[in-house]
Amino acid sequence: MLEIKKLNVYDDNHNQIAVQIPVDDYLKLEEIIENYGLAKLMDEVKDDDLLTFTEAETYYQNLKK
Repeated sequence: MLEIKKLNVYDDNHNQIAVQIPVDDYLKLEEIIENYGLAKLMDEVKDDDLLTFTEAETYYQNLKK
C-alpha cells in the first residue's frame, strides 16, 4: 500500500481544514486514479464491437477535423 506523508493544516480554532502532501505522493495518487478510471472504462466497453485498423484510422482522422 502507498504510504503517504501528510501534514494536517488547522485554523485558529484548531479545526482541521486541509492536508498537505508531497508532490511525489500527489503524482503517484494521480497515476493510480487515472489507471483506475482507464480500467473501469476498458471494462465498460469490453463487449463493444471492435473496429478494424482501417475503420479505427478513419475514425481518428475524422476526430482531428
